Amino acid sequence: MTAPSTFGLSSEARNLHWLLNNLVEEVPGILSVAVVSSDGLLLLSSDPGHHDEARQSQEEKRTGPRGSAADLATIVSGIGSLTIGAAKLMDFGAVKHTMVAMEEGSLFVMSISDGSLLGVHGSADCDMSVVAYHMALFVGRAGHVLTPELRSELRKSLESASSQAPGSTR
Repeated sequence: MTAPSTFGLSSEARNLHWLLNNLVEEVPGILSVAVVSSDGLLLLSSDPGHHDEARQSQEEKRTGPRGSAADLATIVSGIGSLTIGAAKLMDFGAVKHTMVAMEEGSLFVMSISDGSLLGVHGSADCDMSVVAYHMALFVGRAGHVLTPELRSELRKSLESASSQAPGSTR
């Protein structure tokens, strides 16, 4: 996880960390995950360091950004905003999920009940239907506990973790 420890967090925050870890560890092909608030702030993310073996062959081919949690959160927020705007223009109702298949990976964005978004970066060989199914399970389990208080707590824990990280200038 991005935060080095869940010590001092509420049981709801610890449960959300556990659910996210479980999603990443149990679903083949998931490289990283981010939960983003409705205003685009990163609330929770997976630790991309757990998947070095899965990424190594892909990273050798790439020359662009490596996809930090902040990068994934920015992309998820942007795609979420774009699809919500498109749905309003088309008058087709709320956006449930978005999937983008690329040559060397996939991106999945799913709405959470409070306007937050769950974003998943998957490998090229991931089974998109399995990833989408497990994302829906995560949203179903986590969506009802993502209260304003919990979002604030998660945000503060991320800020605290980043200010305590080695090389931080805060």
